Amino acid sequence: MSKTSQTHKIATFLREHPGQRFSARDIALEITRLYPEDYADKRANPRFGDEKAFISQVVAEIGAQKKQLLSNCPDINWQDKPRPRVYWFDKPSVGVVDTAFSESDEVELEAEKAQSISEAELYPVLIDYLNSEHSLNCMRIDEKRSKNSRGNGGNQWLHPDIVAMEAVAHSWHGHVKTCVHEGGGQSVRLWSFEVKKELTMSNIRKCFFQAVSNSSWVNEGYLVATSIVDSKVEQELRMLSALHGISVILLSAENPSESELLLPALKRPQIDWQSVNRIVEENKDFNDFIDLVSNYYQTGRLRQRDWQ
Repeated sequence: MSKTSQTHKIATFLREHPGQRFSARDIALEITRLYPEDYADKRANPRFGDEKAFISQVVAEIGAQKKQLLSNCPDINWQDKPRPRVYWFDKPSVGVVDTAFSESDEVELEAEKAQSISEAELYPVLIDYLNSEHSLNCMRIDEKRSKNSRGNGGNQWLHPDIVAMEAVAHSWHGHVKTCVHEGGGQSVRLWSFEVKKELTMSNIRKCFFQAVSNSSWVNEGYLVATSIVDSKVEQELRMLSALHGISVILLSAENPSESELLLPALKRPQIDWQSVNRIVEENKDFNDFIDLVSNYYQTGRLRQRDWQ
């Protein structure tokens, strides 16, 4: 089949593009293009109904060859989260960005990411993703617009970074809407999102319980991050999520459509309107949000220009 193994092809390709990061799909497309004769027999296999199925098989093989890759070339690195996994070649070797980070590796990675994108820059990315993928009407809640009438720290962890309204019955038939309204059904669901750039063992509990605190009033609460540094953090997240019902989203800043709902949210049947009132009294942005929710309840109309 081939004069060189697939792992050798991958290593050669990455060496020729030092510092550049590629997903397994990127690599699969390139090596099958560079070595068409080596893949001719596999491509012709009748179990692959089309080119997409063939490429998907190569992608799966690449994902299963991490140990062979590292053995072939110790200077190949990869990062598992956020998905998709990315591979790159870098000298001198800084180790594998996988399930075990040294403290210096973690600090270095955090510093690199801090230079690339800020938390504030993630807000519009997340809003676009929620609007396009989940049909949510979102609003940014700026903590600087809170009164802080209860003194220093009185509003700590009071409200999330982003809130959203899901107009559940908006596209339903008019008769059904009437039934929902008259029968006391749920035509609106409220969501909240706490945004962090990266979750590590040093900040995971603080970030998670901040999300718990500022989402106690909603139907669904979410913690959003662009990166989870290792499997220990993910394991901690799974335990906390199971206990407290907060969902976790891995946000891809470069390709939002590839973002991943890592853990599902506990869907609360009722909104805590007393807590909502507390936040309305403290924050102008949140007051504007509830005003829009109120208008929708009254009119059933959505005007996209009202939402950011």
